[in-house]
Amino acid sequence: MARRGILTPSTEPAAPRRHAPPAAPRGAVGALQSSLSRLQENAVQDIDPMLIDSAGVVDRLGVDETADAHLLESLRTYGQQVPVLVRPNAEKPGRYHIVYGRRRVLALRDLGLPVKAMVRHLDDHALVLAQGQENTARQDLSFIEKASFAAQLDSLGYDRQTIGAALSMDLPMISRMLKVGKAFEIDFLRQIGSAPGIGRERWITLADAMENPDTRAYVAEMMTVMNFIETSDARFEQVLAWATGKTPGAKAAPVPAQTARTILSPDGRPLADIKRTARALTLTIPTRSADGFDAWLETHAEALLHDLHDRWQKNRSED
Repeated sequence: MARRGILTPSTEPAAPRRHAPPAAPRGAVGALQSSLSRLQENAVQDIDPMLIDSAGVVDRLGVDETADAHLLESLRTYGQQVPVLVRPNAEKPGRYHIVYGRRRVLALRDLGLPVKAMVRHLDDHALVLAQGQENTARQDLSFIEKASFAAQLDSLGYDRQTIGAALSMDLPMISRMLKVGKAFEIDFLRQIGSAPGIGRERWITLADAMENPDTRAYVAEMMTVMNFIETSDARFEQVLAWATGKTPGAKAAPVPAQTARTILSPDGRPLADIKRTARALTLTIPTRSADGFDAWLETHAEALLHDLHDRWQKNRSED
């Protein structure tokens, strides 16, 4: 279902203005008002979605119409189960800035329903922290969306510590994110979209290729056909092909066979032999020297593999 526009006035990031909560009165009256304010902030209020404006930094690089349709149908059927977070718009009394929950606000606007929201008095620093941490908790932003989010915060003057806190990442990872995020204009990224299946290394390959001004000009000229390519991942593949002169989606060369290597324990005892061939990766536990480790591993192998696979998927979205 098509969106009826975007959150007003704009989803473009603006230079940060420091929205600070009003100073509280002193003494018993001040304490009472502070307690009432805390109760109010924890309460969920019904707000007209037309009174909620954009704020913070754009975190989405495209519209997933299927996901939006599912969200709208869920809200129509079951109602809004999870409140959004807003802050008062200091420049327009009676209006609010969205902190997180943009898609829910837009869907409820389409349905003509009020938005269930928590209202918090946040300055710009606290707003981007809340927005980034809520996005990280959802774990559905792609690598390039996180990288673009980091680059937008950097362009607005936020320091690396703040960006790292907003994305729950350490400073080395933020540096790698910024290398990619700052390499592309946001309008260019919006034409490609979120590219959920594309990780850091391939975006770096594209960024390196686009450093050539002739390549950048050629890609910009070819981007006019983006609307004819159905998925975001496929659009990335096509742009990478234009930039590198390779066939879209070309497979990597097969991994050559390797000799086995032994994994040692901290005290130098052999724990396992690991070997990769063109067909498989094999882990062998020597039974005679395992001292029961082989039996324990056999019992817990399923849980351990699930945990390792989850970690691999998380790292792949960040790489």
